[in-house]
Amino acid sequence: MAPEKFLKRKAPTTVSDFTIVPLTLPTLPGLPASHANTQHYLYAKPHVPSAYTANAERSLFLANIPIDASEPSLRELFAGQLGGARVESVEFDSSVPAAPLHKRWKAERRDDDDEQRGKKRKRNDAEVIAEGVVEDEESALPSLWNSELRRSGSAAVVVFVDKRSARGAMKEIQAAVKNGRTVQWKAGSGLGVERYKSHLSLIYPSTSSLQSSINAYLSQFTTLETHRAKLMKHARTVPDEDGFITVTRGGRTGPARLEEAEKKKAELEERRKNNGVKDDFYRFQTREKRKEAEVNLRKRFEEDRRRVERMRERRGRVRPEA
Repeated sequence: MAPEKFLKRKAPTTVSDFTIVPLTLPTLPGLPASHANTQHYLYAKPHVPSAYTANAERSLFLANIPIDASEPSLRELFAGQLGGARVESVEFDSSVPAAPLHKRWKAERRDDDDEQRGKKRKRNDAEVIAEGVVEDEESALPSLWNSELRRSGSAAVVVFVDKRSARGAMKEIQAAVKNGRTVQWKAGSGLGVERYKSHLSLIYPSTSSLQSSINAYLSQFTTLETHRAKLMKHARTVPDEDGFITVTRGGRTGPARLEEAEKKKAELEERRKNNGVKDDFYRFQTREKRKEAEVNLRKRFEEDRRRVERMRERRGRVRPEA
């Protein structure tokens, strides 16, 4: 009896709202021949976030992106093989190692609205006093990896220049899957053994790069310490809106002005008096207050009448002369 021939099952083209795009991965050096033309399945659909955003209608949501995916590689994928759509930006959910978050200088933040700047001034000053050194790309330590990798099953949101480009890219993806066209993925640089060779060399940065980052860090530290000292000095000498003097480390450089503290206290009492709820705010309160005043008046009248009668009893009644 002849052996049964099993037909190779065709991979599905859609799952739920996603269109499955098979990407042909390049063969890395050092891998056996069986790993040639390996396919990676990318899932794509129009981006529909739970909360509406301005870029939602011109975005695509990609799931299970390759581990070496980057913004240039996705730009090349859509521009070269998926209709030539122009990509504006790409937002990834995670990377390995995690990208460092560099804080911005408080002095670099500019608010166009003067009133808004005044409201946020005290909060920003408190943040400057509380937080440590503000690092940026210059003062941070050198990177130990030449490129970022994505976690397995990571997702990305690709934002196109307009709605037409996003719709055209999605139609091109569906047409490529329907026609069985081969979509080649171009691997990023620094994968395999080369990535770890580069990592081994980056572990020991040059003396000049280390000295440059240390100088930038110390310069920012000195600037921030000077700014923090000015803020603390101001907090020690000027009372806040409640009329209290903030107690800070380092001692007070000068006596607090008593006149300003009393002025703040008077302003606070006046504000509380004006903003307080009045007793006659509602109509029923006015009626109850009038009734209470009438009852008190009658009560005092009765007390005065009884007091006069007791005085007459003690002195005796006065009889007129005949």
